[in-house]
Amino acid sequence: MSDPVFLCNILGKLHEQNLYRSLRPLEGAQQAHVVFEGQKVINFCSNNYLGLANDPRLLQAAHRALDEEGLGSGASRLICGNMASHQELENRLATFKQVEKALVFNSGYMANVGIISALCDREDIVLSDKLNHASIVDGILLSRAECRRYPHKDMKALEEMLSISQNYRKRLIVTDSVFSMDGDTAPLKEIVALAQKYGAMVMVDEAHGLGVLGEHGRGLAEELHVEEAIDIHMGTLSKAAGSFGAYVCGSKALIDVLINKARSFIYTTAIPPAIAAASIEAINIVEREPERRAQLKENAKYLRQGLKNLGFDTMGSTTPIIPVLLRNASIATELAKKLLARGIFVQGIRPPTVPEGTARLRVTVMATHTKEDIAQAIENFRIAKGEVCLL
Repeated sequence: MSDPVFLCNILGKLHEQNLYRSLRPLEGAQQAHVVFEGQKVINFCSNNYLGLANDPRLLQAAHRALDEEGLGSGASRLICGNMASHQELENRLATFKQVEKALVFNSGYMANVGIISALCDREDIVLSDKLNHASIVDGILLSRAECRRYPHKDMKALEEMLSISQNYRKRLIVTDSVFSMDGDTAPLKEIVALAQKYGAMVMVDEAHGLGVLGEHGRGLAEELHVEEAIDIHMGTLSKAAGSFGAYVCGSKALIDVLINKARSFIYTTAIPPAIAAASIEAINIVEREPERRAQLKENAKYLRQGLKNLGFDTMGSTTPIIPVLLRNASIATELAKKLLARGIFVQGIRPPTVPEGTARLRVTVMATHTKEDIAQAIENFRIAKGEVCLL
């Protein structure tokens, strides 16, 4: 059977707009140096911020759990898939985040969709930063709550929305802590102050903050000393923690509600226990090895300044996520190709992932990059810039 015409039309338009994407293989473990499509390259597009994805300690923890609990969980948590490693991970997360209870989801997407749709409905309103992750947007849509998106980090606009939304049963402010495409951070202190003033709840997605920010690696809320004022702490274990899955931390009542109402938790097989065991070891490392965060911060500072010195716009990034704003999708694609040919692996980010006219390269740094790796990246950005017309 031939493909329907409408599928061919969709693909044709994607090609015309230079927005077509395809899957390309990375060989070996996720680390600073990888083999991509048969070529040895320095990896500057991974979220493996602390370099833990291939850490022997995580592998050993996973092996132990494989020997003791097997590979698959066999069922959802509420049937018979609630295994010892899941419980241990949730207890460890609750202790780490200094809350009453935690719950693990299979991914950050499933966590955000499940949390928001379980807690909100048509009687409620969700106030969301315009640059929040797609999973937050989809969670709001599924909840059927009223949605108001305030301009990025615009606290005046947020207060105006709060002041005219007092007739709703519940008001929930949701924000990323670190914005995944821009590399900047949310004004959490101001958000918390407004929430307290207007009686709203606050949910923070620390997907790119966990392990990266805060004295103990608990995220932006810890760094800004507002942890106790956050009602819902969400984050992922697949980035700085080097593992897989996601969590929500908060009160016992919150977790009990989610266990009973979050569809993306209830109706899916639990993550493999080996993954949970590896995540426990990752949290231990995040907490006891702050030198990894210090090295990550130093590496990000070095690369960011090097790119700025070349005249690139890094969009006010203050984290290991360093965007290189190019605006034009074709230019972003071409510059990424030039860099890859020179052994520097970065990805072009185009609409709809980012707004029209803001195509960019998304450069990310790891604690395990050496100074030589970063110097090589800066030099090759300089060369590639001269090979591509940026105007």
